[in-house]
Amino acid sequence: MVVSKSKIKASAKNITRTCNLSKGDGVVVIGGAHALRFLEEIAISCYKLGAVPSILITSDRYMKRVFKEIPASTLATVPKQLVGMLKAADMLIMVEELEDPSIAESFPRAKLKARQQSQLPLQSLLSDPKTGKKWLYAGWPTPEAAKRYGIGYREYEEIVIGGMTVSPDYLMKTGMKLEKKLRGATWAHVWDAKGTDFRVNIEGRLRNVDDGIISQKDYDIGDRGANLPAGELFIAPHETMGSGTIFCPITRDHMSDRLVEDVLLEFKDGMLLLDKVTARKNADALVSSFKECEAVDRTEHKVVRTRFLSELGIGFNPRIKKSIGYILTDEKVTGTVHLAFGNNMGYGGTSKSVMHWDFVTAPGVSMDAERKNGEIIEIMRKGKFV
Repeated sequence: MVVSKSKIKASAKNITRTCNLSKGDGVVVIGGAHALRFLEEIAISCYKLGAVPSILITSDRYMKRVFKEIPASTLATVPKQLVGMLKAADMLIMVEELEDPSIAESFPRAKLKARQQSQLPLQSLLSDPKTGKKWLYAGWPTPEAAKRYGIGYREYEEIVIGGMTVSPDYLMKTGMKLEKKLRGATWAHVWDAKGTDFRVNIEGRLRNVDDGIISQKDYDIGDRGANLPAGELFIAPHETMGSGTIFCPITRDHMSDRLVEDVLLEFKDGMLLLDKVTARKNADALVSSFKECEAVDRTEHKVVRTRFLSELGIGFNPRIKKSIGYILTDEKVTGTVHLAFGNNMGYGGTSKSVMHWDFVTAPGVSMDAERKNGEIIEIMRKGKFV
C-alpha cells in the first residue's frame, strides 16, 4: 500500500504552490527516506518554477541509532552546517521525518531534550517575524503511521492527502467568513459538554486564515510558515489573559510522540497549571515535556512563556473528518477549536519558546465572540458554523 504516482505528483505541486516560490529561490527539502519519491517530486517541481532545491534525508533506522548510540552532550551541539544552509536559503520544506512515529516513544527523554536544545538557532531563523525564512511542514501517509493512530491506511491517506488537495479558494472563502465575524472581537468563549469552557482575549490581534498559500501579504505581516493539510483560522490571543479548561480527546506528546488521551487542562491568566493536568493515558509525559521545554527556555529567554497561551484556532478542512492524535490534521477538523501554549512569534504574538503544543477539542464545541459594546456574536453551535 503506497501512494500512487499521480497523487505524489499532485501533492508535490500543492507543496510548491503553497510555497509561492520565485525564480532563483534557494529551497531546502528535508524528510524521511520512506518519502523519497515525494521529496524528489517536490524538488523537481521547485526546479520547474525556477527555484533551486537541495534534499536532506533521514530514516527510522538512522534515528534509532542516533538516539541509542550518541550521547546527549553531542546531540545538544548546534548543527552549524544546517544553520548556514538555512541562512542562505529562502525556503525550508519539511516532510514527516519518521515512517513509524511510534519508534520515538523509546528515545530517551534526556536525549530528546538535548536535540531540541540544538535546534534553537534553527527555530530562530524560522520564527522571527521580520527576518524569518519561509517554511512549510507537510504530512505524508504510511501504513505504520496509520496503525499507530488506530485507523486503516486508506482512511489515513484520505485524511493527509485528501486534506492536502482541498482548494485554497474554498479554504480562503470559509476562513474569511470566520475572520469577518471575529472583527472587532475582544473575547472568545468556547465550551462543550465534555469539560471545555474557556475565555481568551483576542482584542487587536491578527486573524490569520490558513488557506494553504504563503502569500506576499502573509509574508509582509510576518506569517511565513504553513502546514499541509491546511484549513484553519488562527489567532495569537493575549498571552497573559484568559482562563478556563479545555478537554482534548487525543494528542501526541511534544517530546516523546506518545499518544496522550482524554486530557483536561486548566489555565489561569493565560498560564497552564501543570499541577491540575489530568489524562487517562500518559499525563506524566505531557507534564514532563512542558517542564523540560521550560528548562530550555530559561537558558535562552528573559521572559519565559513555555506554559502561556499562544494560539486560538478554528478548524474547517472538509476532507478531515476526525481527530486521531496527529496534531497536524486534528487541528483542521471542522467543528473543533484548539488552544496552543508556547511560541507564537510570526503570526501576531509576542512569546518565544521551544514549545508550541496544540490541544484540539472534541468535535461539537460551541463558540461565541464578544465585542467591546457587549454584543455577542455566535460563531459555532455544537460544531456547526452559525
